[in-house]
Amino acid sequence: MNTYIALFRGINVGGKHILPMKDLVQLLEKLGCEQVKTYIQSGNVVFQHKEQQANTLGTEISSQILEGHGFEPNVLLLEAADLQEAVENNPFNTENGKDLHFYFLASHPENPDFEKLTAVQLPSEAFTLRHKVFYLYAPDGIGRSKLAAKVERCMGVPATARNWNTVRKLVSMVGQ
Repeated sequence: MNTYIALFRGINVGGKHILPMKDLVQLLEKLGCEQVKTYIQSGNVVFQHKEQQANTLGTEISSQILEGHGFEPNVLLLEAADLQEAVENNPFNTENGKDLHFYFLASHPENPDFEKLTAVQLPSEAFTLRHKVFYLYAPDGIGRSKLAAKVERCMGVPATARNWNTVRKLVSMVGQ
């Protein structure tokens, strides 16, 4: 069995694309997922599955949500080793879990536009790209960050962000 971390993008946000975690757990179990554990309503799930191809399973999960709930979320599946690598490659030393954001990318960006990001970067902000994770340190808040709003467009690949608190919780869930 492989351990996967599913990061859902855009569910249960702003009253749109509602998917109760109880329903999501049932859907995943019907797809053969075992030991399904969720964290907060915005779509963070740790589970085990025999599937070797994360992309295949992610597509299947997204399709089943479309069939049962009428919308098709972007599902980024990480393996436990991917999450551990993201944590180990974190260049920022902060204990405040809301200052640091990990943007998990669907693939390594071929032509990231760092010029655009630097042009809107606040003096307090710092960022770096390491493989398939874009790290953003934003101590003044993510909501005020113009840089945060441009990450996905400037990377040129689908992305979903999680703060350091959530990443640490997911690591803990994988270890259970």
